[in-house]
Amino acid sequence: MGDLNTLLLGVEYKLKKLLERYERSEKINHRLQSENEDFKRIILENNQTIDKLKDELQKVKLAKSIESDDGSSDAKLKINELVREIDKCIGLLNQ
Repeated sequence: MGDLNTLLLGVEYKLKKLLERYERSEKINHRLQSENEDFKRIILENNQTIDKLKDELQKVKLAKSIESDDGSSDAKLKINELVREIDKCIGLLNQ
């Protein structure tokens, strides 16, 4: 009977340790998921900032090309591209 009690106590001890590990793992998992969501938000914000900066850079390049005679063909191409985009938008609105 003593051996059975010893075995039962050993199983009980191991079960408690396993439950403690599980709870710690759950806490770590929750923390990591929270950090992951924060990083996703930061990446999204950075991508939006990058897009804005790319747009600003494109505008600056267009403005500089309009100022100089050398870039007049680039400016004309950009203006034509913008006109095509506007036409597409108008076409979609008319549908």
